[in-house]
Amino acid sequence: MSPPDEDRPKASGHTPDPEGGVDHAVGGWTSHGAGPPDDELPGRARRPADDGWDHAEAITTTPWDTPPTHLQETMDQDVVLDCGWGQLVFGQTFADQRTMASVLRQEVHGRRDICLYLRDPHVFVARHPHEFFIDPSYTYRLRFTPTDAEPPVAPGVVVRPIQGTDDAEAMDRIYVRCGMVPAPPDVLWRNHAETDHVLYLVAVRADTGEILGTVTGIDHERLFHDPERGSSLWCLAVDPDCSVPGVGRTLVGALAQVFRERGRSYMDLSVVHDNDAAIALYEKLGFARVPVYGVKRKNAINEPLFTSLPTETIEDLNPYARIIADEAIRRGIRVEVLDAEAGELRLTHGGRTVVTREALSEYTTAVAMSRCDDKRLTRRIVAEAGITVPQGRLATFDDDDAAFLEEVGDAVVKPVRGEQGLGITVGISGPDELARACARAREHCPDVLIEERAPGDDLRLVVIDGEVVAAAVRRPAEVVGTGEATIRDLMEAQSRRRQAATGGESSIPIDDVTIATIEEAGHGLDDVLAEGVRLRVRRTANLHTGGTIHDVTAEVHPDLRTVATTAARAIDIPVTGIDLLVPDVRAPEYVFIEANERPGLANHEPQPTAAAFVDFLFPGNRGLPRVWTPEGATDH
Repeated sequence: MSPPDEDRPKASGHTPDPEGGVDHAVGGWTSHGAGPPDDELPGRARRPADDGWDHAEAITTTPWDTPPTHLQETMDQDVVLDCGWGQLVFGQTFADQRTMASVLRQEVHGRRDICLYLRDPHVFVARHPHEFFIDPSYTYRLRFTPTDAEPPVAPGVVVRPIQGTDDAEAMDRIYVRCGMVPAPPDVLWRNHAETDHVLYLVAVRADTGEILGTVTGIDHERLFHDPERGSSLWCLAVDPDCSVPGVGRTLVGALAQVFRERGRSYMDLSVVHDNDAAIALYEKLGFARVPVYGVKRKNAINEPLFTSLPTETIEDLNPYARIIADEAIRRGIRVEVLDAEAGELRLTHGGRTVVTREALSEYTTAVAMSRCDDKRLTRRIVAEAGITVPQGRLATFDDDDAAFLEEVGDAVVKPVRGEQGLGITVGISGPDELARACARAREHCPDVLIEERAPGDDLRLVVIDGEVVAAAVRRPAEVVGTGEATIRDLMEAQSRRRQAATGGESSIPIDDVTIATIEEAGHGLDDVLAEGVRLRVRRTANLHTGGTIHDVTAEVHPDLRTVATTAARAIDIPVTGIDLLVPDVRAPEYVFIEANERPGLANHEPQPTAAAFVDFLFPGNRGLPRVWTPEGATDH
């Protein structure tokens, strides 16, 4: 199930993509102690061995005026689980609506409570129409039977419970990358280690130990002696940069297997009503709709769920503009959406008004923009400031181009003007290939730049107001074989996951460059890639063409930070993304590649880039400090 809505790119909450992130991190603890072992619980309503719990009285469909007898005899009363993001109120444990309403009224500012499984939710809301509303989500249930098949397992992936606060910190990083609210790692670990009703599982790459995704389960029987012997799934989250297919399905299956082995009757989850991709996955896995509903309190964050929205709101923004809008709203800055498709906003606080287009503001001059737009001009300006640039020349489309290639041995061809990696070809070593690359680049700009290809990783450093606030290594798109799917199918699945995680901003194009890259590795688009085999399908690490990004802010060498701030000063631009090629982010060696006047701040979460950007726009309205740790933002 998805936790309640928070200040994040999709205020409606729930699963944005079955293989991507689910909304908010569940943390915290419950005042109800862990129950005794399952076989020692007194008064347990046992299910028949042959056909499940259906013959028992159904708590969630019993009217308030005739509470089931087993509710009174065996189940804990008025159960509230503090989940970090807010309280999870189990409505079936309340015998009095007035008590439940009183609990929900205690919602703390900045937290979002939810009540599930309440009987007669329409009556409850009708009695409190100005305070509460029915959450517009579907509840799906996976019923367990003795003949259930083994759950699917993604290639090269192992699922295990978390083992300490280091795992909890890795979970937090995934939550933040998925636009979810993190919880203190010690709280996550305490939930897991000191109770037997909350379970955190992580999916881990068997070869590297990297945590790729996580899921949370709540055991209803252990939490409050549930006579229906139920359980629920929360916080399914897969790293948006994960290239292994099927991690989300693997986590769902692993959690279901745990609850099945514990003798639970079913596992529930909740999904927003219009999330067709997630619904299709859950139905494929055997989940079926059940008439179970949730209630939330009416507040500003939940407002889109219970009111009609204007034509364009922050809900329509892409992640790169939305992260700025969310940060501004959090600080009390007025946000007007001028053009949702373009990401254009008007921010107002006091007597100050600033117009932005994602991370580009009116404080970036037209001169600075033109310097970034023209890669040839950028090279000259930063070189004059003492920054190392690769050998390069403007293409003349004659034998001199081939002579330059012979001199450098390996080259990159790019249009002088352009963005999002369009028209760029990397790894050119022959004259025929050079001619084709120049022609491809010329389709996007009449002027073409040929540069010596430098070895190393693609490092992006985000500079805001003269300070490096984030650093990340970008890697080209790759897929991982399953032994069954073709390379084309793997790329399409990876593209769907990347599109869901980036609001449609990132996908792997199936074009001449992709096909050539695959063929160079000895494969074709319709080949079946062996299980566990990793195949790089693009040469460039641009995020718009499916590249992935990996935070290295805490590791980057001080000299590289200096290069980035020096380049920003030379261009005279207040907010920029400086791209370098580096053999090692912890070493000073580098080659300058280019500068971007509109860096995607959302790509660098959990680093508080949006906070730094709003600090720059509104110096008198300081927000979060600029250094992020897994425990949260801290001062320098």
